[in-house]
Amino acid sequence: MIRKVYEIDPLICPKRGGTIRIVSFIEDHKVTDKIIKHLKLTFKAARPPPPQAQLSMASEDLSEYI
Repeated sequence: MIRKVYEIDPLICPKRGGTIRIVSFIEDHKVTDKIIKHLKLTFKAARPPPPQAQLSMASEDLSEYI
């Protein structure tokens, strides 16, 4: 997905150009939070997220859909 969206291969080392291999995934958010805290990292968005689009039906009369 990253390759398609950002048009960059996340499994290529940006420094040396070698192939990177995924060894494991951390799925437990408590573990990732602990790692982030230990590394004293903070994540702040460069800009706020875009406003949520209002979804509306073409017709408010549901009988048209039945």
